[in-house]
Amino acid sequence: QVQLAESGGRLVQSGGSLRLSCAASGRTSHLYVMGWFRQAPGTEREFLGTINSSGSSTYYATSVKGRFTISRDNAKNMVYLQMNNLKPEDTAIYYCAAAALWEYEASRYDYWGQGTQVTVSS
Repeated sequence: QVQLAESGGRLVQSGGSLRLSCAASGRTSHLYVMGWFRQAPGTEREFLGTINSSGSSTYYATSVKGRFTISRDNAKNMVYLQMNNLKPEDTAIYYCAAAALWEYEASRYDYWGQGTQVTVSS
């Protein structure tokens, strides 16, 4: 079992930056692939990116590539999402998730946090 808890979401102005954190608990949390997703009202959950268990490899959706960066610190059981040059369309609830294998689809992730709200004002 892995428990995940996101934090760091808040109101930020367009063009600003924000770092979200995801705290993972559970003895094997460092073995999981971690992903970040977001969901805006009335839309499906959107894949943003993923990082492998060691942190040596990442992959990003086209919509955020070059603006968002995922990292992890296994010693602290933490995963991060650094977001730069934020736009109003980035407004959503942001989720971290854990999967046993490298995955891009939300349905393939096994564990989810409760989400943290990010609002970008124009």
